[in-house]
Amino acid sequence: MDGNLRTAEELATALRAGEVTSVELTEEAIVRIERDDKAVNAICVRDFDRARAAARGADQARARGEDRPLLGIPVTVKESYDVAGLPTTWGMSRYRDYVPVEDAVQVSRLKAAGAVILGKTNVPLGLQDVQSFNEIHGTTNNPWDHARTPGGSSGGSAAALASGFGALSIGSDIGGSLRTPAHFCGVYAHKPSLGLVASRGMVPPSAPALPVDLDLAVVGPMARSARDLTLLLDVMAGPDPLTLGVAHDLTLPPARHERLGDFRVLVLDEHPLIATGSAVRAGVSRVADALADGGARVERHSEVLPDLTEAAALYMELLFSGSGARLPVEAYEELRSRAAGLPADDLSLVGARLRGVAFSHRDWVEANDRRELHRHRWRRLFTEFDAVVCPITPTPAFPHDHDPDLLGRRIDIDGVTYPYLDQLVWAGLATMPGLPATAIPTGLSPDGLPVGVQLIGPMFEDGTPLRLAELLERTIGGFRAPR
Repeated sequence: MDGNLRTAEELATALRAGEVTSVELTEEAIVRIERDDKAVNAICVRDFDRARAAARGADQARARGEDRPLLGIPVTVKESYDVAGLPTTWGMSRYRDYVPVEDAVQVSRLKAAGAVILGKTNVPLGLQDVQSFNEIHGTTNNPWDHARTPGGSSGGSAAALASGFGALSIGSDIGGSLRTPAHFCGVYAHKPSLGLVASRGMVPPSAPALPVDLDLAVVGPMARSARDLTLLLDVMAGPDPLTLGVAHDLTLPPARHERLGDFRVLVLDEHPLIATGSAVRAGVSRVADALADGGARVERHSEVLPDLTEAAALYMELLFSGSGARLPVEAYEELRSRAAGLPADDLSLVGARLRGVAFSHRDWVEANDRRELHRHRWRRLFTEFDAVVCPITPTPAFPHDHDPDLLGRRIDIDGVTYPYLDQLVWAGLATMPGLPATAIPTGLSPDGLPVGVQLIGPMFEDGTPLRLAELLERTIGGFRAPR
């Protein structure tokens, strides 16, 4: 395999054996970025001088006998993370010149683990799209088809990985922002359990980097192999020392099983509110067949599964309630009036989004109580199953759509169109209750585009879907380079 497409684990082995130096790996990555990124536009902020210095330092540390999890391995970081000395804009023009003076906690952990940071990867405006484009840094293209999006909001990171621009990247996820780009670009990503990974410094520009507990949102790893996800999650996981006053140290629970044949898996490919495209359905079937062939217990239905319609509406309400909380008073009151005029029997996701934007605190508390009931059902389900396999979005990567009216856009699913944001329901299935979910590639669509699925696991048992991802990688294959 092309040296730039080797896994972090393979690079670490080569570095420890003295077969290659970090300086060599870093120079190879820089050459590849300078040669190929003009067409992809994944790396929006380059930091090559400091990367070269970090690589020299990594080689010197290894010569002294040091060894750290990521020592000397080139990586990238999503633009939304604060990196001291580099701009953090979230794609917003008014913050074009905003440069933080302190690293985000996860950037600090990357550096402490010995990683060499090549630069930052592109995002959509305010991280609020299933694509990655903005006025400052332009449009990131899917490495498999430049006319299509790599996904969002961690689209630059997924495109960078698929293109061989570094072995690892870190992103974030509230609406599938780790998992959707992985699905669209044919790489791996893991949405950790809510609260497992500290997020301080992954904050909108000019806002203070505080150790707050986020609702729904998480930060997590992206890679070209399942084992690399575990390697990077081990570096990232743990409490914020400003919150608990303790050192970064956390041991994740072990996976429930080591053998594929021991897993009990629920497979879903139909949602009551949106169609599943044939290419994605085929990807889910490939995984289901591999599980069954490997001796796993595979079921297609469960009476314990939380109601998918209610779960999707609740997710949309909670997701959009955060937007409403920051609106000007006049705009908020107008939306509350519109929401109050919705028919009582309006169960559409459009209605759920409007209700969520107009939430009062009382409304949010009531919705949070309903979320706890869903969490309880998930706990019951995970006494009968170890993982749930389902889509991430209903389609492979779609053509670029820069219509500024996000709510007016449509998504085409095998010739039938749906509201653009309705495609978030599968991502929300794990996000709303805070469950861990690992995105894995399953092969290509008939059009030659990557198709991924997600493996949802029990709360704070991230090792279980990660281990299942490793086992499936051995049976159905994993990352393949864009043609």
